[in-house]
Amino acid sequence: MAQSFNPARYAVLVVEDDALVRAEAVDLCEEAGFTVYEARNADQAIRHLERHSDIRVLFTDVEMPGTMDGLKLARAVRDRWPPVTIMVTSGRVKVGKEDLPENGLFFAKPYPPDEIIKALNGIAAQIVN
Repeated sequence: MAQSFNPARYAVLVVEDDALVRAEAVDLCEEAGFTVYEARNADQAIRHLERHSDIRVLFTDVEMPGTMDGLKLARAVRDRWPPVTIMVTSGRVKVGKEDLPENGLFFAKPYPPDEIIKALNGIAAQIVN
């Protein structure tokens, strides 16, 4: 019998320093059925990843204060937590495929909400298989 996917068993970590944008991203991830953790910067994100083994998606902005930007965070997460899918977003920085970790996804701001939900649903399908 095929295993049914319950996205609430898995989490998305949203890393965004702008509180309003972060809240909107959290809403999208919750709408897709995931548990969501929030961080304002990479240091907080790393602490969440260390504490919560249910995180399967990192959804991070590129530009943020702290010790590393979103692209450095994405590479660090890929190295330390390989099963985590990386989703990167930016409104100012042009991000190419070569800037992302393997299988990373990029969404330019303002991103269409349906594109984020579609990507999360695709990730959810891959987690099961």
